[in-house]
Amino acid sequence: MLLQFNFKNYLSFRDDTTLDLTATNITEHPAHVVTIGKEKVLPLAAIYGANASGKSNVLEAFHYMTTYVVNSFAFGGDNAKDKSSDQLSFLPPTPFLFDAASKEAESSFEIYFIISEQNDCKSYHYGFTIGADGVHEEWLNSKAKNSSRYKKIFYRNGNSLDLSGLPAVGRGMISIALEPEALIVSLGAKLKIGELKLIRDWFYDNELADFGNPSENLTLSTQVPKEFVTDRDFQRRVAAYFSSFDPSIRDFQISQIEEAEDDGSGRVGRARIDAVHQMVDSDETALLPMTVESAGTLKMFALYPLLESVLQHGSVLFVDELNARLHPLLLRTILIMFLDPKSNPNHAQLLFTTHDPWHLSLLRRDEVWFTEKNEQGISTLYSLVDFEDENGAKIRKDENYSKNYLLGKYGGIPAVYNLDILGGE
Repeated sequence: MLLQFNFKNYLSFRDDTTLDLTATNITEHPAHVVTIGKEKVLPLAAIYGANASGKSNVLEAFHYMTTYVVNSFAFGGDNAKDKSSDQLSFLPPTPFLFDAASKEAESSFEIYFIISEQNDCKSYHYGFTIGADGVHEEWLNSKAKNSSRYKKIFYRNGNSLDLSGLPAVGRGMISIALEPEALIVSLGAKLKIGELKLIRDWFYDNELADFGNPSENLTLSTQVPKEFVTDRDFQRRVAAYFSSFDPSIRDFQISQIEEAEDDGSGRVGRARIDAVHQMVDSDETALLPMTVESAGTLKMFALYPLLESVLQHGSVLFVDELNARLHPLLLRTILIMFLDPKSNPNHAQLLFTTHDPWHLSLLRRDEVWFTEKNEQGISTLYSLVDFEDENGAKIRKDENYSKNYLLGKYGGIPAVYNLDILGGE
């Protein structure tokens, strides 16, 4: 489970930024809290904010960290010299560009998380700083389930390496092969060093989806998970999932499979998918191409493999614009799925951006976050549980969060003025 994500100097976030999923001592919705060892963790985090306030950039920061952890073993070295290579030689971050100092400064990314109970629920503290010239610092610490102190596994500062917490054979291989652009965790996973592969795989098992991006939305809803093609039981589970919100869909029929190279996402081709609908005047069925189904149905189709994956692995699902094209009751059902230990026995988590205030009553104050951007273009992220009104008072649990949010009491809403399109007086 993800405990905390910290980052700095990335996109619109110039300063230190923290998204914390550890539970505070508030009393509402105690059933939301998952206890693992000494940690009390939340399964949900909702990020609200005006358009262009930085909501998506919080998820993008984690996406960048994940991409770098998974792929950077191949960065640098011969790839950097071979301009004809299709492989990325380096993936520098995009710092905050509206400040001369920040524009030239490094970016930092750091997480605290727990590996699943099958691995003794070890907690890890991992992070790195990175600039235009490569990785500057990288660190990994761990602690046992009931311990209160982290122990160092490795620390890197420029060319200085302390790999004392790694196996001797692994230390030698990393010292020889490490490039300035590569992360130790990424390289160590490639070299099959057990604990480093465990860290890399934690990132790899998480899922990210951007339903605010039209092209990604289309891709997510038209590519076929390989299990959907080969596994009839998988198809039936998808049909049962659909029937929970659209009883007319009884099954799916798949044809014209177009093979594609597996890119690691589990989606390996395109196909014609017809939804099998029940006729209203007989026991017969009719086929309706998925391409002409509603945008909401296509989104639910795209969500299914992501939901199944994170619920199975106990990983984290990051979704931008989760509420787009979904009825509030459907969204509520998805949230409850993550809150219910019967449907979420492996403690998967959902982090999503939204504009919909309807679900605020379902959430704890420490599960609600807001982004705001000031006149200098700097975004900030803050939690409702930490928010103080103009008199310095904290928000009470009996307030009408939805109403007060729309009234602007908590911030995180756009400044709305009368629109004068035609330039009238």
